[in-house]
Amino acid sequence: MNYMKIIPCDIANGEGVRVTIFVSGCNHHCPGCQNPTTWDAAAGNPFVEDTMQELLDLLRPDYIRGLTFSGGDPLFIQNRLIVGYICERVRKEFGYTKDIWTWTGYEWDQIKDWDHLHYIDMLVDGPYVEAERDISLPWAGSRNQRVIDVKKSLEKGEVVLWQK
Repeated sequence: MNYMKIIPCDIANGEGVRVTIFVSGCNHHCPGCQNPTTWDAAAGNPFVEDTMQELLDLLRPDYIRGLTFSGGDPLFIQNRLIVGYICERVRKEFGYTKDIWTWTGYEWDQIKDWDHLHYIDMLVDGPYVEAERDISLPWAGSRNQRVIDVKKSLEKGEVVLWQK
């Protein structure tokens, strides 16, 4: 997996102060996408063990609430193995003291059986639809997208939306 950049102190991609990684690779190619440079899976830098250590170190301060995956699409098929590995390492290092948010253009039904989904706390699902753009939505860019509480959804066997 490649990534475009890591933002060490981000307040725009999930609740609280976060570390955000923008991964490379996306097959949705949504018209109006804010990050079309991330569509190419070969763009950016390779994710290596030093990158993993950098992420863990950036997550250590108490004021950092968690990790956000954006992109590109973190759940693009070629990214899933490494994103899962990162989630496992974060949980091993921090337990549930840090939360994990993920944006994806896939819908819940397309990824609900992904082996590593249980590591993620909040999932913003669905492709960006320019005709449904709504800047008033918390964490979503278009009205078709949902902010899903993953743990509650997995427990209940149906989508449970995030409640602030």
